[in-house]
Amino acid sequence: MKGKKRFVLWLLPLFLVALAAAPAIAQILVQCPGGDANDDTYSDTDPTIRCIHLGGGDGFVNMADKNTVSPDGTLVYMFGFVRIPNNLPANQVMEFGELAAQFPAPTIKVKEGEKLYLTLTTIGMKMRPDLFDPHTVHYHGFPNAGYIFDGEPMASLAINTGASFTYFYNLVEPGTFMYHCHVEATEHMQMGMLGNLYVTPKQDGIPKLFQGRTYTKFAYNDGDGSTGYDVDYPIQITGFDPVFHENNLYVQPLPFADMKDKYMMLNGRGYPDTINPAVFYNTFSDLPSGGKPSQPIHSIITAQKGQRILLRISSLSTVHISTLASFGIPMRVVGKDAKHLRGTTGQNLHYNTNSVTLGGGQSVDVILDTKDVAPGTYFLYSRNLWELSNDKEDFGGMMTEITITP
Repeated sequence: MKGKKRFVLWLLPLFLVALAAAPAIAQILVQCPGGDANDDTYSDTDPTIRCIHLGGGDGFVNMADKNTVSPDGTLVYMFGFVRIPNNLPANQVMEFGELAAQFPAPTIKVKEGEKLYLTLTTIGMKMRPDLFDPHTVHYHGFPNAGYIFDGEPMASLAINTGASFTYFYNLVEPGTFMYHCHVEATEHMQMGMLGNLYVTPKQDGIPKLFQGRTYTKFAYNDGDGSTGYDVDYPIQITGFDPVFHENNLYVQPLPFADMKDKYMMLNGRGYPDTINPAVFYNTFSDLPSGGKPSQPIHSIITAQKGQRILLRISSLSTVHISTLASFGIPMRVVGKDAKHLRGTTGQNLHYNTNSVTLGGGQSVDVILDTKDVAPGTYFLYSRNLWELSNDKEDFGGMMTEITITP
């Protein structure tokens, strides 16, 4: 035994030297049980498996103000996520994701009972090659079975540039969630690494009669149809501090203590850009078509008179608490923080209001019933009046329109 111990002790230094000399290997690998050759986010062999590939990197977005230099708004540097086709060859992923960050991140809509395989590839910072920040995906509010999939880097993994990691989520709870990068969270979230995420309930597709109408879509598994709706819209509250973003681009000390959002937005846009249905392309590139698509999500809310609208409102603001009001259409809050408002004995705890207040990391599910609402245009807007501006330009910011047709 002594001879064996001496042999192991003699061999150990050689092993450590070989390990230190071995090159670090990063690999782009999308894991999807059953494959996904058609890139429709569903596995080719199992309809209960969803496979999504995201890239994390940097890019640019244009704000809603109309500056004097360009017909488009102020160009702002940001970090963000972009949806990468699952069937894109690995050797094309980095080029595809270069300066392709979107704000907000691509919306993730999944169903209760599905299994989500979410692959994140860190693209890196094209404009800041000195930064080696890894990235993660934190599925905010979700009860992970394993801490390794949480995305909080002190308890799980962070993904370095050129590498991939696949998160697994067994979707057992419906509701309005959100997701964001959790590495240096205040910086990366302020810079734009966040997006909408919601889970539809198993009850969907089962007709339920409620107050004289039959619904087949629901916010939660209510059993009585009380969370039934006709159309739904995710609305995410965010804001940008242009000084913080500019300092991040030009390698200046970051003013965390002085952080103050000057561009307040819904789904990554300020008014009137919130009501423009077009996908926005940033003006960073000189290409005839502009840069890459950077702000794909508008916030136009439309319904026919008599329909019920579900607003999935969430906030990932890093510094502000905001109040959204719906002038002329009463709100009925049916869920909060991805939980149905229901008591322990089964009674509904829904309540009516004309505004909801959210801080960063909170969500509410609000139903707008248009049965007694006249056709026309209404507004969903911030009650914090200073948030109704695009930096120094008034009559913008955190506002969108609700159109009720006959």
